[in-house]
Amino acid sequence: MNIPANLKYTKDHEWIAIDGDIATIGITDFAQSELGDIVYVEVETLDQTLDKDEVFGTVEAVKTVSDLFLPMSGEIIEFNDDLERNPETVNSDPYGKGWMVKVKVSHLSQWDELLSHEAYGDLIGA
Repeated sequence: MNIPANLKYTKDHEWIAIDGDIATIGITDFAQSELGDIVYVEVETLDQTLDKDEVFGTVEAVKTVSDLFLPMSGEIIEFNDDLERNPETVNSDPYGKGWMVKVKVSHLSQWDELLSHEAYGDLIGA
């Protein structure tokens, strides 16, 4: 199971990378493997400001639909448009080309509340 050390994680299986006050968010390798073949990613919250843990979208796989939860409060400033044409990229490259949204973070202090790669590994039994 791939759990990059430079990212933070949530108990809901989102990952987050931060550069200044801009966060890039996606779902983890564990999440995509549990979901199976991803057929659709929907984010209708572009340009909206959401609180931490609010639903920012959904990911649809062949067997289920799962909500996507925002790891840190902020404004959704970008959606990965490539996922509209190629949602399976989330399966093949969850930490790279399969990212989902970029967020202008409101409260950088929330970074410290997220799981380290070790803690996330413990959560999923990796």
